[in-house]
Amino acid sequence: MAHFLFYVRLTIPCFFYTIFHMADNTAISFANVGARYDAGGEVLSDVSFNISAGAFYFLSGASGAGKTTLLRLIYQLHKPCRGQIKLFGRITNDMSRDDIATLRHKMAIVFQEYSLLSHMSVFDNVALPLRVRGLPESKIKKLVIKVLEWVGLAKYADANPKTLSGGQQQRVSVARAIIIQPAILLADEPTGNLDDENASRLMELFVQMNKTFGTTIILATHSTKLMDTYKFPVIRVENHRVKFIGGPTDSKTTTTGTARIWRGPKPQNYFTELSKQFDEIGNTQS
Repeated sequence: MAHFLFYVRLTIPCFFYTIFHMADNTAISFANVGARYDAGGEVLSDVSFNISAGAFYFLSGASGAGKTTLLRLIYQLHKPCRGQIKLFGRITNDMSRDDIATLRHKMAIVFQEYSLLSHMSVFDNVALPLRVRGLPESKIKKLVIKVLEWVGLAKYADANPKTLSGGQQQRVSVARAIIIQPAILLADEPTGNLDDENASRLMELFVQMNKTFGTTIILATHSTKLMDTYKFPVIRVENHRVKFIGGPTDSKTTTTGTARIWRGPKPQNYFTELSKQFDEIGNTQS
């Protein structure tokens, strides 16, 4: 009996440690979520899943299947009509606007249409999220320059976004997204308007971000070529539901398949510097 009690005392704390440790590692959790617009039928029904921190997933499905709706639910741009959503372990359903705004500080979203501000320079577009957070200009200047170097656009810092090519504008939008070092990055068909070379280059940016920062990434795409080249698991949206294809992944996952195209600076070098400067900024925020 004494041995049994010792075993119980030993295993129960370990059991709860495991449970809480697993919960802490869950970045996104859906439980029986449904979503609709106005009085229409449900776009998504009974969606349940858990995505671990540091995972990288493709998001696929036919046009109108609900991919964008799923991303909007995660980013808190749309509320579910039923079910529960948790982000970083927090239930979001009844959050206030201020709480949602705080939560979004840990997330970023990249759209296919770039969403850059044409009355601002490339530098100011990328700096905007840091200025909103009240960081000192000296820190902002150092970090924006480094991020623009990493995406190969340092010489366009003073340019108007409208003068850039589509691929360059998309890289500016990525730079603006990653400047805050988000824990979750959502990308809504970011390569849809790009040729193969620019799509591969953009994918390399996302892969390095995932591997170096441990960012959880969900990337919506119609490109089977992209998914065949980069062997990340897939979230498939069809018939108002989601299913997962492939096993779980994390920040240590490596890509396989055909060689990726990279014609700019080595991204890993810049990420090493970015990591150091992000740490520095994190310790000096006002």
